[in-house]
Amino acid sequence: MTSTPGLPSPQFSAPLKGPPPRSPALRRVVDLVTSDPAGDYSLAELARRLNVSTRHLTRLFREELGTTPARYVESIRFGVAKSLLDQGHTATQTAAMSGFPSYESLRRVFTRELAISPAAYQRRFATARREPSEG
Repeated sequence: MTSTPGLPSPQFSAPLKGPPPRSPALRRVVDLVTSDPAGDYSLAELARRLNVSTRHLTRLFREELGTTPARYVESIRFGVAKSLLDQGHTATQTAAMSGFPSYESLRRVFTRELAISPAAYQRRFATARREPSEG
């Protein structure tokens, strides 16, 4: 799949706080999800693409990244969504472009992670951007 115009580049959504995964399979997942966050990354689809069992893939994620495949994909999408909102896209556009199945899904993740809605996040960011910096 080709990249979506206006989609932030991968450096805006890198979720890994440590070194890259040791496993070649997980490095492929990182590259895949980061390059196209709106793709189909169900556990079964990721396992199929990597030619590993779902059980093995889940174990790799837990051991190396301390998370599940679904949470990892969600974290990439969350980072992309924040960047898209920062760029001025509507919350509905952002949900679709970042791979969330609906605005409601996006809102739930924002509420859980930041305790605010995507619209409130966007208003707060826009206000901060307009204020002159004091030096």
